[in-house]
Parts: sequence; structure tokens; C-alpha cells
Amino acid sequence: MGLRRRLRDALLLFPALLDRLGVADREKSGEAFDLALPVMVTGGLRVLLRVADFLMVGVALGDAAIAGLELGFQYYFVGFGLSLAVSSGTISVVSRLQGADRTDRANLAVKQSLWLALAISLPLTAVAWVYAEPLVGLLTSDGAAIDYGATYLSIVMLSMAPRFWSMVASRALAGSADTRTPMYVRLTTLPTNVALNGVLIFGLGPAPKLGIAGAAVGTAAANTLAAVVFLALLVSGRYAVTLDRSGPQFDLGLVRETLRVGVPLSGMRLLQTFGRFPFLFVLGQLGVGAVAAYAIGRRVMLLALMPAWGYATAASTLVGQHVGSGDDASAADYGWQTLRIALATQLVVAVVLVVAARPVAAAFGTDEVDLTVQFIRVFGLAVAGFSVSRTMRGSLRGAGDTRWPLYGTIIGTYVVRLPIAALALPTGFAVTVLGTAIPLGAGLGYPAVFAAIVADFYVKAAVNTGRFRSGKWREVARASGVGADD
Repeated sequence: MGLRRRLRDALLLFPALLDRLGVADREKSGEAFDLALPVMVTGGLRVLLRVADFLMVGVALGDAAIAGLELGFQYYFVGFGLSLAVSSGTISVVSRLQGADRTDRANLAVKQSLWLALAISLPLTAVAWVYAEPLVGLLTSDGAAIDYGATYLSIVMLSMAPRFWSMVASRALAGSADTRTPMYVRLTTLPTNVALNGVLIFGLGPAPKLGIAGAAVGTAAANTLAAVVFLALLVSGRYAVTLDRSGPQFDLGLVRETLRVGVPLSGMRLLQTFGRFPFLFVLGQLGVGAVAAYAIGRRVMLLALMPAWGYATAASTLVGQHVGSGDDASAADYGWQTLRIALATQLVVAVVLVVAARPVAAAFGTDEVDLTVQFIRVFGLAVAGFSVSRTMRGSLRGAGDTRWPLYGTIIGTYVVRLPIAALALPTGFAVTVLGTAIPLGAGLGYPAVFAAIVADFYVKAAVNTGRFRSGKWREVARASGVGADD
């Protein structure tokens, strides 16, 4: 305990340094940092897991397998998008009810979220099991990539329900200002995931050599283990939120508010995911190597984006709790202070990864090292935009105002990213809609793809920041009836 406390105190010198430099307030940014750090650790481990998957699959099977893994994963992200309807609504509702000292209602909200998670996830599993191959085949004509992607998708989706529940439980604890317990759970389950994947992909020891199926089996097993641990913790009654098996099972008002907050964010994630399909199609026209390079570059840069995920959770908790207690002025201040420390943290990590781009890219066994390095550096240019967009989205989520992040996604993805990316297609490339050929390509190649990525992030950042600055989220929070007015 002494060592852990000393380490925590050492890390908190960072907010103190920012305060001395006049960048952020020590007290408020320190609270955000303390809440965000466990989420960063958890998210970093999760990204390292995905990076390890791509690295091991690339070394064992090559670029076609990397492309298949990326394509199969896009449908897994559809499940993530739908899960946001539940998990994002959960953190918003729980944080406001905890701020209003309504623990009983917060516990009921968690119970509602569990049932919603099961109702949404089980049909997705069935669809992926039956239609995995044609789904992946929509994104590429490469037979090897389709086989790899379909194998991965059909197996990993078996654990969608446990993954849903883990996200709900983690967000419920975060909404009550406990981000450490989810971190401890992940510190156990994610290394287990990496170990299982390595053993099953390569067939180490007595284990069979399963290739890409091994990556899926390891991930599914770890998702299930995490769900069991979270269930045991919340049933134990020893944490800020409790899963009570007795008492009321349904409250229409809480269900409505959870979905009111979560559905726009779910729609936002789904639009991002569906927008990624035509983007991957464009890359596919440039070659399987382009898809592999993008997939590796994106996974590597997700490490640099982890601080924003942590600070978004911290912003949701701090803004939500102060809105719930009726202190809107403090809620706004916490939102801005969290953004300041988020940017300071984010840029330092991004610089390190951009500098190390070449040796990191080479480790994946890809034939497209130079192209992968370019993608990593392009994502590095977009890091500040992502940090602002995600942190401001967290603040709006805490107040229950989630429509504008959805609008930002529509503009960034469909008005900016995809039209610019389409210019990468060969000159004369066209799609036919209702019998009319619509020309898309301009032969610009990779420069158009790179410009599309960067522009998308900064457009979303501008929309979310503008909405928070307007202060209209206060009216949305008061109108919800959850929190100070409950």
C-alpha cells in the first residue's frame, strides 16, 4: 500500500506542474487526473491487447490475415456502438443520481442497464454466427482476407453479451467516482487475454495451433472472465453501486433517461462504424497492403489516444456529479479544466509514438513498413483534435446532452471524411445510384486518405467544444429530472 501511495503521489506532480506553468488548476485538474489515470491504464492495456493481436497474427499469417482481422473487427464495433446506448446512459444517470445522493435509484439504474445489455447483444451474436462470411465479403473481394475475417468474427461475437455487461459495470462504477476497481479487473483479465491468444495462435506447448481462430477464442474467453468478475463484485454489495437481486426490477423513467442519453451516442458510434466501411472500401481499392498499413497505424496511435478516453470518463463523472448536486458553475469549470490537462497529457504521448513510428511498424511483420509509418504520423497530426472531441463529449455526456456529438459525427464522417477519401479512388471511378453513375475518384491516392483522417477529427472537436461553450447543456440537464430536481 505504501509503494502504491507513493507512486500515486508522484504521478499527481503532473497536475501540480501544469498549475505552476499556468496551464490548468491544480485541484480540479488533479481530480480529473486521479479519475482518468485508472481508465488510461485500462484502455492502454486493451489497446496493447489489440496491438498484440495484430502483431501476432501478422507474424504468423501475413498481411491478408491482418486485413481480415481489421475487417472482421468492424462488425464487432457495431456491437460496441449499440452498447453505448446502455453504457453511456449508465454513467450519466449514475453520476447525477450519486451527486443527488440517490444511491437506491443509482443501483436500480445499473440493474436496468444489465437487462438492456442482454436484450441488445444476444441477437447480434446470432446474426454474426450465421452471416459472418457474407458480411466480411461486403468489404473485400480477397478470398484469404474474407476467410480470416469471417473466422474471427463468428467466434469473437460469442462473447458480445459478457462484453456488454463489463462495459455497463465499468461505467456504473466510474459514475460513482470509482475508476480503480475496473482497472484492477482489467489488470487481471487483459494479460490473460494476451497469453491465451499467443498460446492458441502459435500452438505453444500442448495447445493446438489455431491461427486467427486462436485470437478470437482468447478474446472471447477473457471477455467472459471479466463479466463474471464484475458480476461478483457488484452482487457483493461492497462497492458504491450494487446489483441488488431483490426489490424493483423495472423503472420506466430510468430506462427512458438511460436511452435518451445513450441512443445519440450509440448512433454516433454506429455512424462512425458504418462510415468506416466505405473508407475501408477505398483503402481496399488501393490494395490489401493499404488496409493492413491503416489497421496497424490505427492500433498503434490508439495508444496515444488513451489519455482522451480516460479524461472523457473523468469529465462525465465530475460534470455529472456537480450537475446532479445543482452546481452548474463548478460543472462547467471541471469540464474546461479536464480538457486542459487532457491536451497536455495527450500531446506528450503522441510525440513519443510518432518518433518511434518506424521501429514499431517494422515489428508487425508487414511488407508495407513505409506506408504504415505514414499512417502513424498522420494519426499523430490528428491527436489534438481527437483529445478535444472526446473530452468535450465526455463533459456533455455527464450533463446528459448527447445530441451534438452525434451531429458532429455526421458532419465529420459523412460531409468531410468520406467525400475527401473518395478522391483517392482512380480517376473515372463511379458508383451507380438508381441508374445514374456518380463519379467519385480523382486519382489523388494516399494524400486524400490522409487529409480525410485529419479533417474528420478536427471538425468533431469544433462541434463538441462549441456546444459545451454555449452552456445550453445546463438546460438539458435540468429538463431531464434526474439529479438535483429528481
